[in-house]
Amino acid sequence: MCRERELSEAFVGLADSLVADYDVADLLHRLADHCVALLGVAAAGLMLSDQRGRLQVIAASSEASRLLGLFQLEHDEGPGLDCYRTGSTVTVPDIDLAALRWQVFAAEARSAGYRCVHVLPMRLRDDVVGTLSLFGARPGLLEDTEARVAQALADVATIAILQERAIRHHELLAEQLQHALTSRIMIEQAKGVLAERGGLDMDQAFARLRRYARDTNTRLTDLARGIVEGTLDSRLVLSAQPARQPPP
Repeated sequence: MCRERELSEAFVGLADSLVADYDVADLLHRLADHCVALLGVAAAGLMLSDQRGRLQVIAASSEASRLLGLFQLEHDEGPGLDCYRTGSTVTVPDIDLAALRWQVFAAEARSAGYRCVHVLPMRLRDDVVGTLSLFGARPGLLEDTEARVAQALADVATIAILQERAIRHHELLAEQLQHALTSRIMIEQAKGVLAERGGLDMDQAFARLRRYARDTNTRLTDLARGIVEGTLDSRLVLSAQPARQPPP
């Protein structure tokens, strides 16, 4: 298969995640495999930030590159961490020359058989979500064309990840809104029950409901549901005396 076709299929495969349901971990494992196949590197590894902004090793083309990612996180040292923190590409053409900067990482990378590393940020404008590390078996720089292809692959994956996070955020907000609306309906129904059974107006019924919830350390929605569904004796709530209002 010619290189142009391989590139095309790689980008099409990654872009499919923009319009279809997908697994983020599978997407990033495919990205790592594409990098090894297309860029002539020995291995690739990806780290992704979680909801708290902490990096996690999420995918790798080999066990050695996965362990090297974990090693960086454990020792808080390495080009992957520097790339994520600065949002800039980190190029190490010769691991031996990086020993002064990352002594522990350099020794571990050498023992894993790697002699150079090129780390690209996975970012969209100022939003950095992770890093893509490309490991070479011989010292040297990544050619400009290869570097551009790698960054383009990472950019497509980044867009997919940010879209997935935006969808989850939207779904969470929608779920929270629906929960709030459902709670409001339940509370209104409970107020109606208390008003009818206690001969109260709606404000008085709500005051009794809130007072009982505070006194018993019960969530207002749970209390309202108990009244509406009949699992809680409404007389207990009606007997709760509302706090006195200050004189006008």
